[in-house]
Amino acid sequence: MSIIAWIVLGLGAGLLANMLIPGRRSQGLIITCVIGIAGALLGGWLATKLFHVVTRHGFVNLSTWLTAIAGAAILLLAYHLVTSRTAVTRRRSSHNGPRSRRWAHR
Repeated sequence: MSIIAWIVLGLGAGLLANMLIPGRRSQGLIITCVIGIAGALLGGWLATKLFHVVTRHGFVNLSTWLTAIAGAAILLLAYHLVTSRTAVTRRRSSHNGPRSRRWAHR
């Protein structure tokens, strides 16, 4: 399969993986598609290197789609873990000090 087919497959795999992952989504459509493309390429590469799965048979092959969706899901989960930790850090740093805004009315 060519690199263009992996990119197109990654777009669909990213959207499918985004629907499969539960929880709130903080990223937009473009980030989801970029992560899906990277996940499809990474999933296809890892499947051939680690498990000797040949994912180059064709665009409509089930193993090709499963590796692309799995790669996209792994990268999306990693993205959610990284962004959720930075969001918590930002929230904590905004409430520094003994008096925060939520207690200002007392």
